[in-house]
Amino acid sequence: MFTASDVVFDRAAVHPEAAPLRAALTARDWPGAKTVLDAAAPMERTGLISLAADEPDIEDLLREALRADPADGTASALLGRHLIHGGWEIRTSYRAQYVSQDQFTRFREWLCRAEQVLIDGAQHNPADPAIWTARLISARGLELGLAETRRRYDRLIAADPDHLPGQLSMVQSLCPKWSGTWELLHEFAREAAEAAPPGGAHGTLVAEAHIEHGLDEVGTDQSNAHGLITYLSQEHVRAEIYQAARRSIGHPDFSGGYGWLLALNMFALCFTLIGDKPAAAAAFQQMEGLATKDPWHWLGDAATEFRKSRDWALGGAR
Repeated sequence: MFTASDVVFDRAAVHPEAAPLRAALTARDWPGAKTVLDAAAPMERTGLISLAADEPDIEDLLREALRADPADGTASALLGRHLIHGGWEIRTSYRAQYVSQDQFTRFREWLCRAEQVLIDGAQHNPADPAIWTARLISARGLELGLAETRRRYDRLIAADPDHLPGQLSMVQSLCPKWSGTWELLHEFAREAAEAAPPGGAHGTLVAEAHIEHGLDEVGTDQSNAHGLITYLSQEHVRAEIYQAARRSIGHPDFSGGYGWLLALNMFALCFTLIGDKPAAAAAFQQMEGLATKDPWHWLGDAATEFRKSRDWALGGAR
């Protein structure tokens, strides 16, 4: 967790199960950790597995669990995500031109190890959405192409049709930087958001797709904020963002389901940059002092950008 005054950037803050899960992993108590994970609903379970993936030194614990029970899908999903996390730590999140050949080589080695774990896990647990979500990430990192990515996504939605963690991964996979196209990305985001029940967090797919597109169009003489303002101010982009928000954070049924905080932050950023103070204020007021580093870090220091935008929207009120 890191804080800036009353702003809390801590993914675990919206997952009350995170503390007992981390405690069990720290104690090398796999049965205890598995109990926490398997008691969670599918999207929350995938989210918790993602949250725990950066826990240090758990590979041996999870491999022992798989030796004892090769069909343990929860151990497979967590080990796969842990290895993917290790690989991405080596690669970093920089664009490819800023990553060395040695980093790429070691990155691929870690992802290939993850793939083997996840392939075995999927054979035993073909309907586990956490495994297919992890396989979407490894497919992207290994650059296996859109056809294979789509195949894995189809397996995911067959298991859980509106699985937001996997859909958020698919948004990244469809960006041109990962061999997708803007047309495919926006079509996917719109269709997935509209297919999900209203009142959920799925509108964030549309918001994130437009933020990614706007960031890609930022000119060399522009700041990210200035470039995003130009992009988001286009009439058709504004219309899609407002439509997605009405079906998501602005819907009467919007509550604390999976992804609620990310959705509020995504739309708060969009409304701030568009200049819609009432809409931004409504989003900030629902956050209850919590925040996510995404998407604020794209503008600079996440805490600074969040506080600046919140102060503008709320007029300095607390």
